[in-house]
Amino acid sequence: MLAANPPKCPFFLTHSFPVSSPSPSKLTCSASFQSAAEERSEIRLGLPSKGRMAADTLDLLRDCQLSVKHVNPRQYVAQIPQLSNLEVWFQRPKDIVRKLLSGDLDLGIAGFDTVSEYGQGNEDLIIVHDALGYGECHLSLAIPKYGIFENINSLNELAQMPQWTKEKPLRVATGFTYLGPKFVKENGLNHVIFSTADGALEAAPAMGIADAILDLVSSGITLKENNLKEIEGGVVLRSQAVLVASKRSLLKRKSALETTHEILERLEAHLKAEGQFTVVANMRGNNAQEVAERVLSQTSLAGLQGPTVSPVYCKRDGQITPDYYAIVICVPKKALYKSVQQLRAIGGSGVLVSPLTYIFDEETPRWRELLSTLGL
Repeated sequence: MLAANPPKCPFFLTHSFPVSSPSPSKLTCSASFQSAAEERSEIRLGLPSKGRMAADTLDLLRDCQLSVKHVNPRQYVAQIPQLSNLEVWFQRPKDIVRKLLSGDLDLGIAGFDTVSEYGQGNEDLIIVHDALGYGECHLSLAIPKYGIFENINSLNELAQMPQWTKEKPLRVATGFTYLGPKFVKENGLNHVIFSTADGALEAAPAMGIADAILDLVSSGITLKENNLKEIEGGVVLRSQAVLVASKRSLLKRKSALETTHEILERLEAHLKAEGQFTVVANMRGNNAQEVAERVLSQTSLAGLQGPTVSPVYCKRDGQITPDYYAIVICVPKKALYKSVQQLRAIGGSGVLVSPLTYIFDEETPRWRELLSTLGL
């Protein structure tokens, strides 16, 4: 992701290759996969070892009641007590992908951009959950706002510029040596050469080392500060944190599939509940049917599947009667105040509001999708 304050280190060109050269071959699983994975009794989960992605991952797991117990911060292995047969291994995101393919890990959390770049379309990698809700960014092509690019605002316009020839191709600096060439080839840019580099990519066009860059963008502030702009059609992919698994591990090891099921259910239940509130109110009525009809007359009060209406018993003149009915609904945060207003307008009182922690479905949709992908 582009840093808010680019490092002061110089830009170093380390390797160049034309798009017309053979694209990198797809990664293949190691021949020793069986010995690496099937002979292990424990399930291994790879987590990012440093940075914001690492912190956000630990926060999410903690919110799902899957706190990682890391006794010694200098060690790369930890435990999640709720999952007795699981080991947590802290790795660089790109190494998480590589070790999933080699059989040294069974599950991992990394950015979708990293999985796409280092997985290179390998069919053994399965995205179990594609939207963990953090690490949002996008991989995008950016060009200078000035000079010959001043009036260029789309990928099509960039491709049609007469300056790019076989002898003088468009020079693009990037760290994405698989996704970059794949993208331009699929989009008809014929005269392009890519270079890999260390340092701040944003400095490359100003230094004359490259004409454009292909890098991760979050807010876009760094691009603006370096007089660069994104162009229409220049987004390669949109990324956030994902849960990824080795297909071989899930198929060959029942314990890996069971552990994945539990992690997935906890993630789904928590993420679905985020930003949702339980609203409870008392309402007078002759019967539950009448009260339900009054509630359902307001579209924002329908809840997940409809309101729950139950009698509230009061003692009056020595008799116990249901003078009130309790209404329970689930509403999103953005509609909370409006929903409370509508409840009060139709006779609701004593309104109670509390945040939701989990919403468990009868069956997790992504679990059904995973089983289908595995052919189970």
